[in-house]
Amino acid sequence: MPLQAARRNLGAKALRRAPECRAVVEAGAEGNGGDSMLLSGGLDTTILAHVVASRPRCYTVRFPLFESPDVPCAKAVSVRLGLEWSTVDLTPRRLAKVLPEVVKALKTFDPMEIRNSVAVYEGLSAAKRDGYSRVMTGDGADELFAGYSFSFNLPPRELRAKLRDLWRVMRFSSGPMAGSLGISASLPYLDPRVARFAEGLGHEELVGSKDGVKYGKLILRVAFEEVIGEENAWRVKTPIEFGSGTTFLPKYYEAKVSDESFSLQRSKASKEGVKIRDKEHMHYYQIYRDIFPPPSAEAEGACRCPECGGDAEPRATFCVTCGAYPIKPRRAD
Repeated sequence: MPLQAARRNLGAKALRRAPECRAVVEAGAEGNGGDSMLLSGGLDTTILAHVVASRPRCYTVRFPLFESPDVPCAKAVSVRLGLEWSTVDLTPRRLAKVLPEVVKALKTFDPMEIRNSVAVYEGLSAAKRDGYSRVMTGDGADELFAGYSFSFNLPPRELRAKLRDLWRVMRFSSGPMAGSLGISASLPYLDPRVARFAEGLGHEELVGSKDGVKYGKLILRVAFEEVIGEENAWRVKTPIEFGSGTTFLPKYYEAKVSDESFSLQRSKASKEGVKIRDKEHMHYYQIYRDIFPPPSAEAEGACRCPECGGDAEPRATFCVTCGAYPIKPRRAD
């Protein structure tokens, strides 16, 4: 039993089920190991680094034009465990080279998806260059255990509905991008045993507060605090784009792209039925169009995204192709 957490009087239900949580996550890691790992130093990957039976080679990606908070956290974890670890710099030159590969693998020009995925792609690429073929990631923990603020800040009744929606639409870029590189991604949190356990959890096991701060993934923090240490267990959620520094990309393209070019390209996209929101979005759409026709030209489903004309699920609230949110899909003509 994690005594430090118990002394803080965190959720009683989470404390009671902590041993079971430990067991299913460890089983998921044992059955879904790898020879390498993308290590952010956040809760999810830190847990995996501690419990996986192998000693994976670890990589942390950073955009060197912007401070990366993941680097010192990941370094501390690797030093503590004695793991071979290195940073991978996603330089502007390298960024220009890999963006088309990311867009091609994911068939999207959604800025948020690309900001997150380009860092993952570069980590996968580094692992492949070093001769590794199966890369572990922490994908899935936020969706299963209410790690996002937009979910854990909801009232109890609404949280369950939000999680069910997330489970229905969740997808992870690491799989298709690894496949495009000829390697594979391993996602231990998506092991059926872990997923079944998470789906049976209630609000009190998923959400709690410590020192006045509200947290999701409560049961993971409680279950593994003594394994990974208090500081790691209670690290605040940092999205990949913030942790790696790619959150800087909107400003980067705002400065890089002229207003004249933006106006011209936005007008061209509009004639193709695509609404361009800013210069970063425009840059990704240009890459998309170098590879694919306009989204409307390939749409075959019953519903369309109102901002790009691509296929959209009837109940979708965002577009996986252009990133528009919120949307109300329209019926195809």
